[in-house]
Amino acid sequence: MNKNTQSKFSTIANNLKNNRHNSFLNITIGLLIIIIIVMVILLVSKIQNMNELKEIAEKNKLVNKTIQVEVLNGCGISGAADNVTDLLRKMNYDVVQIGNYRTFDIDESIVIDRTGNMKIAKNIADSLGINRANVIQQINKNYLLDASIIVGKDYKHLKLKN
Repeated sequence: MNKNTQSKFSTIANNLKNNRHNSFLNITIGLLIIIIIVMVILLVSKIQNMNELKEIAEKNKLVNKTIQVEVLNGCGISGAADNVTDLLRKMNYDVVQIGNYRTFDIDESIVIDRTGNMKIAKNIADSLGINRANVIQQINKNYLLDASIIVGKDYKHLKLKN
């Protein structure tokens, strides 16, 4: 064999070596990219599951906690507070007190948050069909209840039937 032929064989051998080496590197890079993509997908899925679990836990805190309320008649119509009390009890609220409000001139029913948890008060308002604009906060540490409902003259429009 002459030098020229040896040189060609040597070049071909080096090219084959380089091609094998490049192919190995390309396959390795491709596998690493696939592994990274799978890991990112699993991470995103895990984060979504954690967020869903947090939401469920937060809802369960509201559901599992006994929500204590008082119902006050602010419209002067006999039986209005009793009707709202019956509905609230059917929805598993613990009505601990029923009575009259200081006046009977309340036009629209009101929900008053007593503990600083407006979420509970808004849920009560939604449950009864009371406008959320009528949910207010008056925190009172002397009250051992979560919310007060003042039944207004609109009580016939509340969701008094399931």
